[in-house]
Amino acid sequence: MSMQTPKGRRRAAAPVPTPRVVEVITTERPRDPHRDARRRRGPFRQITEFASASGIGQKAGIALAATGLVLTVTVPATSPVMATDNAGSVTPVAASAVTPQPQVSAEAGAQIDFSRSAVVTQADPDGKLKQLLSAQSAGSVSRAASAGSLGAPLAALSTASPFGYRVSPITGGSGDFHRGQDYVAQCGTSVLAAAAGTVTFVGWHQYGGGNRVVVDHGNGLETTYNHLSSFSVTEGQTVSRGDVLALSGTTGASTGCHLHFEVQVNGEVVDPTGWL
Repeated sequence: MSMQTPKGRRRAAAPVPTPRVVEVITTERPRDPHRDARRRRGPFRQITEFASASGIGQKAGIALAATGLVLTVTVPATSPVMATDNAGSVTPVAASAVTPQPQVSAEAGAQIDFSRSAVVTQADPDGKLKQLLSAQSAGSVSRAASAGSLGAPLAALSTASPFGYRVSPITGGSGDFHRGQDYVAQCGTSVLAAAAGTVTFVGWHQYGGGNRVVVDHGNGLETTYNHLSSFSVTEGQTVSRGDVLALSGTTGASTGCHLHFEVQVNGEVVDPTGWL
C-alpha cells in the first residue's frame, strides 16, 4: 500500500510501530556501607587519620597531606596477637605476654657493693697454661703467649717495687737486683695461688725471703711467695688457681708488710709481669 504526497511522490505506508516499553529495575545494587563516609572525608582527612592509626603521628600525616606526596609506608604490626583456643574462638593476647620480661627488684635499703664486679667467664686460663707448657719448655714461651696465663697472687695488685735493678731498701746501695715483684699488702692479707700446681716448698728461706711457699706448675715453671706471716698449705699438696696459700707478712729481709712474688723458669727468675 502506498500513498501519494502533494508533490507527487509516493511513499510506502506502514502500520504505526508499537512504542517500546521501558523496564523499570527496582532491585538496588549492593553498596559499601562505608562509601558515603569516605566520600564525606576529603583526601586531607583520610591521610591524617591513616597516619594517626599507623603510629607515624598526626603531624606527620598533615605534612604528607599538605605536600600532596603519595608514599608507600611499611608499618610494623602493633595489633594484639590473636590466640585460638581449643574451641576455635579467637582471643586477643597482648604482645608483651608472648615474651615475659624478668622483673628486677631490690629492697629500699639494700646496699650494693661495686668495689669488685663478679664476672663469670667460659675462659680456661689453667687450660691455656697447660697447653703452653705441654707444647714447649717454659723457657721457650714468648712474652706475648705467656701474658695472662698466671693469675694475680693478691685480690688487688699495687706495685711497691718492680722486677730488676734498684736501690736496695736494706743497705741503700745501688745496683741491687730485685728478683721479683713487690706488691702492697697489709700483714694478714690472703696470698693466692697464681695457677694450679703442686706445693714443693713450705718453710724458711735462708736468702732473705723469710717464710716462703713454692708452687711447681710443671715443665719448668714455678712461682714463689715470700715474707709470709703464716702458711695455709703443706708440701706435696695440690692446689688450684686462686687457692689461699698463706697470709702476707714482713718476715726475712723486709722493711714492711708486703708480698714478694717471683716467677721462675727452669730455675731462673723472670719478670712476673710477662706472665700476669
